[in-house]
Amino acid sequence: MTIIINLIVFILILTVIVAFHEFGHYLFAKICGVYVYEYAIGMGPKLFSKKIGETVYSIRAIPIGGFCQLAGEDLDEDDARKVPKDRRLQNKNPFQRFLIMFFGPMNNFILTVILLLFIALIWGGTTMNPIISKVQKNSAAYEVGLSAGDEILKINNHKIATSDDISLYLAISDPKKGSTFYVEKDDGTYKNYKVVPKKTKIDGKTSYKYGIQMNQKRTKGFVNAIVYTYKKTISMFKQMFITVGYLFTGGIKLNQLSGPVGIYSVVGESRAAGGIANVLYLMAFLSLNVGFINLLPIPAFDGGHILFIIIELIKGSPVKPELENKIHAIFLMLLLLLMLVITFNDVLRLFK
Repeated sequence: MTIIINLIVFILILTVIVAFHEFGHYLFAKICGVYVYEYAIGMGPKLFSKKIGETVYSIRAIPIGGFCQLAGEDLDEDDARKVPKDRRLQNKNPFQRFLIMFFGPMNNFILTVILLLFIALIWGGTTMNPIISKVQKNSAAYEVGLSAGDEILKINNHKIATSDDISLYLAISDPKKGSTFYVEKDDGTYKNYKVVPKKTKIDGKTSYKYGIQMNQKRTKGFVNAIVYTYKKTISMFKQMFITVGYLFTGGIKLNQLSGPVGIYSVVGESRAAGGIANVLYLMAFLSLNVGFINLLPIPAFDGGHILFIIIELIKGSPVKPELENKIHAIFLMLLLLLMLVITFNDVLRLFK
């Protein structure tokens, strides 16, 4: 029964995230006068559809994902349906095309903010202060002199603004080399501590423990909810910037990434750890991830379309639609291949 519930929650999370994303494209396509063939929730064969005006609204059999099909993405179909040239995406001005492409990811960011604010209003937010609340006895941190009440200002010369930053920079550091903590003590003095985490093995899994805890105070009220939402959103963006940067520079390996199977596993863990609040937080985190990744200037992503718009502005003329569509199609196949590799790694992790 738990597996079925986790699967339903997993599908709902991905469906909501993709539906919000595609609605951003849909809304601004309509505003800019682009012909919209279909707005679909799900993939595969149609279960239900209704045509309102020129657009078909459908629910499809495979309840993961969705799409918004615009005129200009398939030139042969546009010609077959005799869609006016001025209603096709590629014939809109650069600013209109930018808005249509940008507001898919932007809708994901909006969803993230809505979810974080909802969580903070219903269950409360946290202070997110980078202050150590507890140091475990005989831990690596305890042995070098870190103590409760120390405010962490830097880790390995990276500035620390929130407790999230601590988790981030410790996660990307080399545990064998350790990390340097620059802290402000209770008496106002500043000290550096070099901490080499202790290697532990639990249930066959190796981890490195520093021995510090960052228990945050729970906050209530509308103003505190706004503050929490702002801090958390900025923190998430920072995590994505740094994570993607490390991925491209080799600091994070391909086998550390997660696809649908990995996300499904996290959904189960989130439900077990804290119920609906944790699941909503996971949805907010994934929504921001989807928006951020889609803005990368890679063909097949929304950022790739924006890249072609920038190229058009620089060269003074648009890239031929046939060529652009072929480039997007090639990169889409490469991305699908990457997803297969990531999913394979996810499956392997399930059996470790």
